[in-house]
Amino acid sequence: MDIVKRDANQGWIEVIVGSMFSGKSEELIRRLRRAQIARQKVQIFKPVLDTRYADDHIVSHSEMRIPSTAVTGARALLDQVEADTEVVGIDEGQFFDAELPAVCNALADRGKRVIVAGLDQDYLGRPFEPMPQLLAVAEFITKTLAICMVCGNPANHTQRLVASEDRVLLGTQGTYEARCRRCFDPRLDGSRG
Repeated sequence: MDIVKRDANQGWIEVIVGSMFSGKSEELIRRLRRAQIARQKVQIFKPVLDTRYADDHIVSHSEMRIPSTAVTGARALLDQVEADTEVVGIDEGQFFDAELPAVCNALADRGKRVIVAGLDQDYLGRPFEPMPQLLAVAEFITKTLAICMVCGNPANHTQRLVASEDRVLLGTQGTYEARCRRCFDPRLDGSRG
């Protein structure tokens, strides 16, 4: 989705969702770079919790990267957006608090283009708040799919491969893998195959 703003007072929300390894962060970075090429003022945020690759960059699993600011929550993000910013990028939306949809609405109401990427489901296949609420208010939604690591079909789920009942367990390769509907089993620790 390549949208170039025509009316400086018109804002909206774009949401990019999918499983891990589906290219969400890559798509977010691509859109933000295009906005920068168009000489739009862009500010980029991620949750302070996400320290997997870098503290001050959004980094995709394929190692695409773009500088970002780590924030403690949605309100802190809102407080840091400058008046002349045109595009606000947010990665790992599922790690933000329940205020994220209201903050994104407030930014869009101020004429900002807000682009948020995040998981729409947790490792049990349940909706991962606050992403469902954000999807409900977004003007544009992109659902990305990965490739199932068991059978090669399109994958919509994130299979946890290590034993843990924590809803949030940061990890990369070896902790999670993409699975299709048939191969995904939330009751297992990844041993199905």
